[in-house]
Amino acid sequence: MANYDVIVVGSGVIGLSIAWQVGLTGRRVVIVDPHPGRGSSYAAAGMLAPVNEAAWGDEPLIELNVRSAAGWPSFARALETASDLPVGLRETGALLVAGDGSDHAQLEELFKFQQHLGLDSSWCTASTCRTLEPLLAPGVRGGILAPSDHQVDNRRVLAALGVAARRSGVQFLHASVLACLTSDGRISGVVMNDGELYGDLTIIAAGYASGAIAGLPDPPLAVRPVKGQILRLRTRDGRALLERTVRGLIGGQHVYIVPRADGGVVVGATSEEVGEDTSVTATACYELLRNAIHLLPAVGEIELVETLAALRPGSPDNAPLVGAASVAGLAYATGHYRNGVLLAPVTAEAIVALVEQGEIPDWASPFAPGRFANASTATSDPL
Repeated sequence: MANYDVIVVGSGVIGLSIAWQVGLTGRRVVIVDPHPGRGSSYAAAGMLAPVNEAAWGDEPLIELNVRSAAGWPSFARALETASDLPVGLRETGALLVAGDGSDHAQLEELFKFQQHLGLDSSWCTASTCRTLEPLLAPGVRGGILAPSDHQVDNRRVLAALGVAARRSGVQFLHASVLACLTSDGRISGVVMNDGELYGDLTIIAAGYASGAIAGLPDPPLAVRPVKGQILRLRTRDGRALLERTVRGLIGGQHVYIVPRADGGVVVGATSEEVGEDTSVTATACYELLRNAIHLLPAVGEIELVETLAALRPGSPDNAPLVGAASVAGLAYATGHYRNGVLLAPVTAEAIVALVEQGEIPDWASPFAPGRFANASTATSDPL
């Protein structure tokens, strides 16, 4: 049993970023997780893609994504300085290409939407796409260049965040949180599998499992697991396969190929509403590889080194839940779905403002957890 200023439940990229930044304020912070730095943050591709992830009807989320992407370079520099570890930020942009005529028409509509919002993108002919990335298949029909859609190495980011958080004074407990403690009408801490912790503020950042913690106030926290299967490959000579991230729409199916500077290649990812299932399936691997090879034939010649499935935290509108809960002493930072790595800087910024000033900034208010108090749990499937 111990007392802290802030208890952070969950140590994915969101929980670690919050713990590090709150630790820098001089407060006593503890982060609780049975498996630090794993989960969907570990499985992710590390794309920072506010432009080519833009979807109709998600304008507030797009604005938040753009804000966070703009802050990533300074966040990365601060993290590398604090940890003495690289995070693999590659500011090389991304190319989204069409596999056939129908895909081309869809991308043309998406490009019009991007231009309507004033996003940083330009249309590329098929020949321009192949000039930018010579290894693309000859059948590519054109696409969208997003110069500000970048990437980081998510696993390097997790390692750096762990070091930076410890150096800022954050303590780590390898334990499972079973329930929240209530005292005098407020959350006063958590019950773990091996004891209790007390704190002035408990922040739930446990990804898809956030809603499973007992003792949370009504209504139930609207977070669900969304399975994603992903592949990792590597070139034989250690050279990058592509200059930039390449995303494709192939027969209506989405695929992305994220090249690392060390020759690593990430191919993903499925989006499956199948509950808490983390099995890797042959069909998913086949379809991801088929679409990647259709887009970039060279993928078929490199080594497959890892297959992995993880569970993203999805909310009813697939936008994050960030801010104070309906009971004192409790806050949420979860529901980031496909954008956990991208949104880590702004989520940490919003929670630090909550800790220091008692409320999140105005720009974060559309993502306050209370917006689902009277909402249904209908889901959407953004691009």
